[in-house]
Amino acid sequence: MGNIHTHERRQFEKLFDQEEIDCLQQRLAILDAFLQTEQHVTADELTDILKKQGQGFEKPFVEETLELMRRYGFAQKNRFENGQARYEHRHLGDHHDHMICTKCNRIIEFEDSRLENLQQEIARSYGFHMLQHRMEIYGICDRCLKDRMKKMPLTAAKIGERVVIRELTGGSSSRLRLMSMGLRVNDELEVITNYGQGQMVVAAGNQRYVLGRGLARKIIVEPYSQASPSGSKDSAP
Repeated sequence: MGNIHTHERRQFEKLFDQEEIDCLQQRLAILDAFLQTEQHVTADELTDILKKQGQGFEKPFVEETLELMRRYGFAQKNRFENGQARYEHRHLGDHHDHMICTKCNRIIEFEDSRLENLQQEIARSYGFHMLQHRMEIYGICDRCLKDRMKKMPLTAAKIGERVVIRELTGGSSSRLRLMSMGLRVNDELEVITNYGQGQMVVAAGNQRYVLGRGLARKIIVEPYSQASPSGSKDSAP
């Protein structure tokens, strides 16, 4: 990777000099710090990295340099689920996709030639000439899964997650209310919305349910990937 970075630096210096970009040496220092990171960084994070190295560049200058790096093909800009701009290295001839943990925001890069070939095949089957693509998979990483409770209130489930109802808690009125809505133990749910406050929406089959947070906390669920088969809606109590 060191040889690639040296090559990138030389190209950067030659191209920026050729294009008469100002403050070349300062921008080279920012490039060096950027190439040394193996993460997807924001302008704020890169500014902090530079400050720790004793280089006190202002954030607008760092941001401007990152945008120049993006414009000339040295960096790639991504906006994942939270919409915050993050920059990563863009090495020529390299393509990868991303898995993003919705709990800790960890970003995992992956590449799979089978997946790339399949996407090309699908595009051709539709008579479509694919120029570029981006795949983002949102979920929960292995580190967070280890720390996660096997059973949890529905309010702790993430958007897009599939869970299985394991218990309806609270008083008899709460349980009756949930059952009258059509929710039963062992039902499989998909979390449609859950923004940490206010109502949340879940789906069971083709039916949507709007739940207040108080009521949703009384539904104890288990992540579908961890759940063992234990009956269906018809056989649930």
